[in-house]
Parts: sequence; structure tokens; C-alpha cells
Amino acid sequence: MRTLRNNGLTVALLTAFLISMIGMTVAGHYHENERLTQHGLPAVSLAQYLTNANFLSALFENWESEWLQMATYVVLTAYLFQKGSAESRDPEAPPEEGDENDKPRYPAKLRNVPLLRWLYRYSLGLALVFLFILSFLGHMLASHVSSNAEAVTHGNSTQSLLAYIGGARFWFESFQNWQSEFFSTAMLVVLSIFLRYKGSPESKPLSASHDDTGA
Repeated sequence: MRTLRNNGLTVALLTAFLISMIGMTVAGHYHENERLTQHGLPAVSLAQYLTNANFLSALFENWESEWLQMATYVVLTAYLFQKGSAESRDPEAPPEEGDENDKPRYPAKLRNVPLLRWLYRYSLGLALVFLFILSFLGHMLASHVSSNAEAVTHGNSTQSLLAYIGGARFWFESFQNWQSEFFSTAMLVVLSIFLRYKGSPESKPLSASHDDTGA
């Protein structure tokens, strides 16, 4: 029980993720077979659907925007401020312990290797950027295959990958997700100035004024 308590947030979020993935898979499989039936094509099995370009494109399209949001947020909050927000460092406060102006605590194996120290210093942002790039490429490739399959179904000519990413469809799929992620993050930053949620580390204490910055 102690392990579950200590890792409850991760367990709850991963459980929600798995439930959502199952829901997406089941509903998407049903929708895909409906679409195929309308075009007089045979239905696909669940296993076939999981490797289908439409499914993979939708999956990576959403992951791409989430990783971009988190990577951008981690990097921007290291350099920019929003006075009064629980999501920002206080621009008037001295550097916190562990900042570059203090003495960073590196794992013993990294202390004598400058490159490893640099990677460790920015590892969270770099990991999120890397996951964004992987998802972006996955979305790009799967969306390209899906677009060409759709073109064949309608008797149209296919496109090369270069031609496809130069068109509007791929970027519309990306930007429609990116804009919502940036907007929701901006709203969290602003709303945390004025609103509270007792017990959450993402909220300022109930006794804090609107001008207080940081959680």
C-alpha cells in the first residue's frame, strides 16, 4: 500500500491513459470498418487496425502535440516569468538552491565529464524534445501513408513524402493540436494567478495573494 500511495499519481494517470487507449482503439476500429464498408471494401481485424496508417497517424498526431507542449513549457519556464502565477518562478526571488549560481549536485559518474554534466543539466527538456521529434516523424510518415491510401480509394494519384509535407493536410493536422496545447497551458498559467485548488502543488496556498508568484 505504501508503494501505491507513493506512486499514486503516476498509477492514476497511466490507468487513465490505458482506458483512453482502449476506448480510442475500440471506437477507431469500429469507425474504420464503417468507412471501409461505405467504400465497398472488406473490414479489417483489430490486429490489422492497430497497424493501420489512420490509427497510427491519429495516435502520433496527439502524442506529438503533448510532447511539444511539455517540452516548450519546461524550457520557457526556465527563462520566462509570469508574476502571480503558481506555474512561474518569482522574478524577484534569488536563485533557488541547485541553480547554476549555486553548486549543482551531479551524480558521481557525471562529475568529471563536461558533456554528461551538460546533458544531465538539461535532460528533462532534451528528453521531451526527443519524444516530440519521434512522434512528429511517426505522425508524418503514418499520415503520408494514410493520405495515399485514401487517394487510391478515390482513384486519385498518390504523392511523394516531400510533396505531402509541402501540402496543407499534414500541417493542418499538426497545428490544430498545437494551438490547443499552447492555449490550455497559457490558461493554466493565467488562471493559477487568481484561482486555487486546495492540496494541489500546481496551486498557490489559499492564503496567498494574487501577486504572490510560485506554488
